[in-house]
Amino acid sequence: MAPPRKSANLGGVERRAVELDTIASVLPIDRRDELAELLTDSDVETLRHLVNEGMGANTLRAITSDLAYLEAWALAATKRSLPWPAPEALLLKFVAQHLWDPQKRATDLDHGMPADVADNLRAQGFLKSTGPHSPATVRRRLANWSTLTKWRGLNGAFASPALKQAIRLAVRAVPRQRRRKSAKAVTGDVLAKLLATCATDSLRDIRDRAILMVAFASGGRRRSEIAGLRVEQLTVEAPIEVADGPPLPSLAIHLSRTKTTTGEQDEVVYLTGRPVEALNAWLAAARIDKGSVFRGIGRWGTVSRRALDPQSVNAILKQRAEMAGLKPGEFSAHGLRSGYLTEAANRGIPLPEAMEQSRHRSVQQASSYYNSAARRSGRAARLI
Repeated sequence: MAPPRKSANLGGVERRAVELDTIASVLPIDRRDELAELLTDSDVETLRHLVNEGMGANTLRAITSDLAYLEAWALAATKRSLPWPAPEALLLKFVAQHLWDPQKRATDLDHGMPADVADNLRAQGFLKSTGPHSPATVRRRLANWSTLTKWRGLNGAFASPALKQAIRLAVRAVPRQRRRKSAKAVTGDVLAKLLATCATDSLRDIRDRAILMVAFASGGRRRSEIAGLRVEQLTVEAPIEVADGPPLPSLAIHLSRTKTTTGEQDEVVYLTGRPVEALNAWLAAARIDKGSVFRGIGRWGTVSRRALDPQSVNAILKQRAEMAGLKPGEFSAHGLRSGYLTEAANRGIPLPEAMEQSRHRSVQQASSYYNSAARRSGRAARLI
């Protein structure tokens, strides 16, 4: 007879916390205890199943985030956990409370999300804006809701004409201007200002310098990829010979499964010179030889064993921007990604070569950053 699992004798919330912690290496979770209270046993079992099926960590993280939001909203709006499958009326309620007209809300307080529901979600950190959600966010959450329903072997009403019509009318009534994820790109000059704030030998400065340099030089890696980077993904390469100086250190980062790849693809990007030195300095200072590369640092300078969560990467960049005298609200971690391609264009690096490092799959997406800089400095803009 197999021995009982260690979590068998724990209470519901404690057991779910342990279960979530066991998959944290594949699915980094920064709000484990809160999720354990929100998610049901069935929710956690579904996530475990998806991990075992080999789904990408980025996709799992997005699904977990949306599932947590949906459960929190259901508890706030209906006083009950999500029913599976969700009835059409609940889906319509979700749309009505997230896609609404601010002008109509000004004269009709019953329009949109009720104040008590909004206050509940805001107190838990799930709701930050005071206006309606973006149509893209609502559609994504409905899509993940539908996917989770199917994984449970159930059929939902997500394709119902009434739901499609409700979304279409709501989007038409409240047009939104599409905004970039980061208002300003972190180009070379901005990066230099951020790095100037990491000038001491403190652990935080050494770590943040490595984060900024590695994220930018590796092609503008996503914050989730930087937060989830592990020593096992790094391979030391032969030094790069240069004509006017000593050889430059080089290493490869094996990205494995990312947002745009499958598990069978071994995506590799390379670091050379200063970024490698910055990374090695952090690993040596923090005495890290395995596991997560970038970790939290405690009040007394203790390095955590757990990885930074992706949001911390964003917070670090904003903090460094403020220290550099910049406006932190104008920058985000995504600015490193757009900034890499913008800087490549500024330096005359061909787009295909830049995309080899950034690992963009879509030429259209990559060129949206690249071409703006290239066109501004190109001959077509200087005919007279």
